[in-house]
Amino acid sequence: MSSEPHSQPQPHEPASGLARAFGQRVAAFQFSDVTPAALRWAKVGILDTVGVTLAGAREPAALMLAQVVGPAAGASVVFGSRLRASPFDAALINGTAAHALDFDDCNNTFGGHPSVPILPALFALADEMGATGADFITAYVAGFELECKLALSVHFHHYSKGWHPTATLGVFGAAAACARLLRLTAEQTATALALAAAGSAGIKANFGTMTKPMHVGRCAREGLLAARLAQAGFTANKDSVFEHEHGFFEVYNGAGNYDAARGIQAWADPLDIVTPGIAIKQYPCCGSTHPAIDAAIALAQAERIEPDQVERVDVWIHPRRLQHTNRPAPQSDLDAKFSVQYVVARALLDGRVTLEHFEQQRFRELPVAALMQRVHAVGYDADRFAPDNHFAGEVRLLLRDGRVRAAKVEQPLGRTSDNPLPDDRLQAKFEACASRVLGNDAVRASVATFKRFETLADVRELTRHLAADL
Repeated sequence: MSSEPHSQPQPHEPASGLARAFGQRVAAFQFSDVTPAALRWAKVGILDTVGVTLAGAREPAALMLAQVVGPAAGASVVFGSRLRASPFDAALINGTAAHALDFDDCNNTFGGHPSVPILPALFALADEMGATGADFITAYVAGFELECKLALSVHFHHYSKGWHPTATLGVFGAAAACARLLRLTAEQTATALALAAAGSAGIKANFGTMTKPMHVGRCAREGLLAARLAQAGFTANKDSVFEHEHGFFEVYNGAGNYDAARGIQAWADPLDIVTPGIAIKQYPCCGSTHPAIDAAIALAQAERIEPDQVERVDVWIHPRRLQHTNRPAPQSDLDAKFSVQYVVARALLDGRVTLEHFEQQRFRELPVAALMQRVHAVGYDADRFAPDNHFAGEVRLLLRDGRVRAAKVEQPLGRTSDNPLPDDRLQAKFEACASRVLGNDAVRASVATFKRFETLADVRELTRHLAADL
């Protein structure tokens, strides 16, 4: 899961007309505003998100949702299937699939997963209307920027209160991106943002269940719907939807717990997709556990230790991250994705954490279940890591013969653009994900198309490769 921004905003007097101010910036955003670094990271985000969506297409959450919805026929590809649906149904199903494995990217400012609310909506819309690769990337970067800068105004309180920012804030990113792809005016874009506020929903109590990825599918659909309604002339309170006494800031955060002006003041300075950038996950589970996984794998690689040699395993992660990952007895494969005890035990036993480790209730296997009982997780304090480091982790083993082995990680690999996942690992991740539903030819063709994405005359050159028989 998720990440949070670097510092707590201080409350100011709300700025007036924030939806209008954001609408002006989104509508004015051009491909020329996408710097070379932003272009590179946009292509990384698109590649990674498509990969995890394909892998998630066969997850029960996506399959069950598609069965219940009974999607209407349309032009938009439902990834990993031969089905073409209406753009709204495709956004809902693909958005859910994109987050079903909790393998999608994160961002430190956003407090969640920035790409999955946006890209399923954009792909669904592009399949219907046609769009160039350059226009698609422009819309993606604009939506990414908006949701992240809005996050600056509401975090940490918004996250700590229990909202799921990927959905509650991501719906605005989806609306902004779709508005930009539709080339809506500044006024129409402001209306789309106001409409998106009506679709902002998602609470962290549903983490570890199918409802969490459905949050994303719903916000992708709601963002697309908001943009389409604004285009049609639908009305919403674009003058004060954020700052009204019954508006988004007051209702979702409460008085004194937001800084309305902070996000707009930071617009594109720098672009968030560049700094702090996209965090690409190496492991298909909650991002809050990744520092501990890195540390556990380092221990496993340094010395082969048999489970019966281990007396006790101590784990330290940030206390905010421990709140939703302290699950010593997971009850399902989805629940196991949020169990720091399980993933550390698995990393120590196998030296890796893979998609297969969250299938067929492998958390119940006797060796890992026994070791889990000896894993004790606590939140770290300033004596262990710097107070402003929210992404560190430590694992310490006490062996039965009295020896101690320990490893610390200041930040997991891939967490920011300053510590990126190497390109070969990124492509290997995509190929591993995509090959779960696509043949080798389609995987190779997709990779080749991604490399020239910004030059595509029609994004459907890519999406035609993303269909397969389920």
